[in-house]
Amino acid sequence: MNKKSFLIILFFSINWAAAQTHSGDVLSMKDRAATINMLLEDKVKNYLPDLMRREGIDMWVVVSREYNEDPIIKTLLPAEWLAARRRTVLVFYDAGKGTEIETLAVARYNVGSSFKSAWNKEKQPDQWARLAEIINERNPKKIGINKSEYFGLVDGIVATDHEEFINAIGKKMADRVVSAERLGISWLETRTEAEMAVYPHLIKIGHNIIAEAFSDNVITPGITTTDDVVWWMREKIRELKLVAWFHPTVDVQRADPDNDEGQRSFSTRPGVDIIMPGDLLHCDIGFTYLRLNTDQQQLAYVLKPGETEVPDYLQKALAVGNRLQDIFTNNFKEGRTGNEVLKMSREQAIAEGIRPSIYSHPIGYHGHGAGTTLGMWDSQGGVPVTGDYPLHLNTSYSIELNATVFVKEWNKDIRIMLEEEAHFDETGVWYMDGRMEKIRIVNLKN
Repeated sequence: MNKKSFLIILFFSINWAAAQTHSGDVLSMKDRAATINMLLEDKVKNYLPDLMRREGIDMWVVVSREYNEDPIIKTLLPAEWLAARRRTVLVFYDAGKGTEIETLAVARYNVGSSFKSAWNKEKQPDQWARLAEIINERNPKKIGINKSEYFGLVDGIVATDHEEFINAIGKKMADRVVSAERLGISWLETRTEAEMAVYPHLIKIGHNIIAEAFSDNVITPGITTTDDVVWWMREKIRELKLVAWFHPTVDVQRADPDNDEGQRSFSTRPGVDIIMPGDLLHCDIGFTYLRLNTDQQQLAYVLKPGETEVPDYLQKALAVGNRLQDIFTNNFKEGRTGNEVLKMSREQAIAEGIRPSIYSHPIGYHGHGAGTTLGMWDSQGGVPVTGDYPLHLNTSYSIELNATVFVKEWNKDIRIMLEEEAHFDETGVWYMDGRMEKIRIVNLKN
């Protein structure tokens, strides 16, 4: 671990401990900003050079205009900047191994501590001309821009900026312009040591929210609806000074033959139900904090009168889902594509008598992040292009899947839908805050 990463981890740990007067507290806005800025500076200085060299790009140009931001530039701005200003152009230049990458802002302002302004409008009124000067002075071999047909998060340069950029730099340099697709993905998907000191805290907060939502503090069987719990989650996220990146869902599976939640297409949201004793509840919730995202699904059972535990047949159904998780994550290997992992995992699960559906995705700066797609709920045979992207170490994923299990006691199939954040490194795949191995219990109110 480098010194900078160590200091960030130490800073975060001290401030987190000070903030945690009870489970779920978060850093002040001031401390969040300081943490975000240190994480950014560490990643630009200590990780980006290797990524640029790995992908063979010695100059990376990121262009964005105010309120029409490139998704990547939003991950490069300091915490105090809530949007780009005017037209913001960031330039990364790698002069070769043994040197630090040069980071410039072709803008009227310094962009945080990482990017120094390299444009004096009084000396050179034309911003594009100044960018062309910077490029010609450094004479890069490959100039990467954020343009991609298949990966939306790295297709951020807009048509006007692209046209003006190409015209400004001239034919000689325009011939060296390439897609920065793989570099952009690498930047977005790579998690640093310092980020991974932070990330498990987010997942713990999410688990705490779910635990409270699926409790008799929130649910009164026979009165509370699934929609009540959904909106309680939204309010709780805001109460913690966080932001949901999608509207949560809560759904019900029950013995009632008219309940068909186990067969609902994921193209539609679940309907609104009154929560009753004997229900198997499922939620899907995610929020953003410190520029990182969560995306979690867990289960809870509403006890019937006289019950003190989850019925054994439901706990056994969860064990099938856990087994599917193990099969899937054990197939992660550096260099394997998402489609390869999906195919191997499905074949192994089916051979064991499991009925699987796997639709996992990268997570980090975005909830549905850039990187290796590992199935989609409606593409279980593989996903072209994004599913062919290989797994890299030091990347994080929402392990999202379900197993269909026949429950004899209900005389019907149910779906065990699970989603937990996990990290993939040289040790394998590990869950950032554990995983659900026991269904939560909602007690009846006295």
